Amino acid sequence: MEQFSTYKQALNYIYSHTNFERKQMPKYNMTTLDLSRIEALMAGMGNPHRKYPVILIAGTKGKGSTAAMIARILQEAGYRTGLYSSPHLHSFRERIRVDGRLISEADVLARINAIRPHADAVLGLTAWEVMTALAFETFAAEAVDVAVLEVGLGGRLDATNITEPVISVITSISYDHTHLLGNTLSSIAFEKAGIIRQGGAVVSSIQFPEAMTVIEDVCRERGAELTVAGDAEPWRVGRVSLHGQTLYWAGHTYAMPLLGRHQAENAVAALTAIRRFEAVSGMTVPESARAAGLAAVAWHGRLEVLSRDPLVMVDSAMNGDSAQKLRQTLREYFPGRNIILVFGASRDHDYRAMLAELLPGARRVIATRANHPRATRPSVLAATAHTLGAEIESAETISAALELALQNMDDRDLVCVAGSLFCAAEARVAWLARQGEPLPPGDPV
Repeated sequence: MEQFSTYKQALNYIYSHTNFERKQMPKYNMTTLDLSRIEALMAGMGNPHRKYPVILIAGTKGKGSTAAMIARILQEAGYRTGLYSSPHLHSFRERIRVDGRLISEADVLARINAIRPHADAVLGLTAWEVMTALAFETFAAEAVDVAVLEVGLGGRLDATNITEPVISVITSISYDHTHLLGNTLSSIAFEKAGIIRQGGAVVSSIQFPEAMTVIEDVCRERGAELTVAGDAEPWRVGRVSLHGQTLYWAGHTYAMPLLGRHQAENAVAALTAIRRFEAVSGMTVPESARAAGLAAVAWHGRLEVLSRDPLVMVDSAMNGDSAQKLRQTLREYFPGRNIILVFGASRDHDYRAMLAELLPGARRVIATRANHPRATRPSVLAATAHTLGAEIESAETISAALELALQNMDDRDLVCVAGSLFCAAEARVAWLARQGEPLPPGDPV
């Protein structure tokens, strides 16, 4: 078998497999997502996912931020830490990191060449399964002390769920991917709770009662010990500014750069998971590492301020619940500001619910679309807004929408790009290019 010689060829190989990030998944079941495929692939590769302890994180919102916080805290404690997250903003390499460093193009190439013979022997592998295998192999090759894994979709049938996590973490559950996971919070929670292990340790964010009941029932059935973050030890947010916020929890004070009350909730989940991880694994994480980790964590595209003059932000709110949190945060951080919303959404997300939350708080709205196969046409978004009693503008690209939003701004205006991570990513690139600043690492087209 001739080996690949470029990073681009390695990426093309990954994406040549069925890719549900680029096209809509037909069904979320054990035919579409058959864990026996990734298990067979791992067996052929020598089961690299069993060579280090794992913290596995599922949830509708906040799982990526929570994973980033946990990984950074462990890194500050001196542990060699792997982080696997999705999707990426600008480069595939963002998905796989060791001690905060993106996997190199050379390592992607070398490891895909090594994985390829084993992958070709397993029929029906998806792109996500190949990506996950690459992450597992990378963390084994880099001899990490612990790997922090973000579930891709759901939990029960996700490729990351073949691991045996030391801690299972479930962040905020709300309505998303309802066509796949079910249209009730209990059905969605059941899929997320699939990461809970027999006799395992579980940390959950405070949930809606319907979702919490399912998590509690699964923990009871499996003899797992559940800790609800922020339940026994209340927390509160102190000072907030464009530079970040202060969190008070369990007698400690933490400064963190991520904006929004929901990020404080995620931080409490991360700190609770670290505490449980210490108890279960025997590994020690000093308080200084917790404080340093939260102070240094970076998670782009989530309530990120790109510019203070003019005031330009991007966010990745992707359902009604996260749109409500975005609206609340903008009102809290920027009272009296006129919101100019640049909005784009994937067609498999509930963009009507997002618009219903965001339209009332916006002075002006511009519908647009990311350069992505799942993006909803601006005309569809505009028609949806019309049914909600609003008339909005349209632009066919993110960069054009951003330019339109910036026209005739005054000191009381704020531009916020939201609706999907893909829109946030393109807006970041468009803004940096507009300012003549260096662009983030990208991938070959």
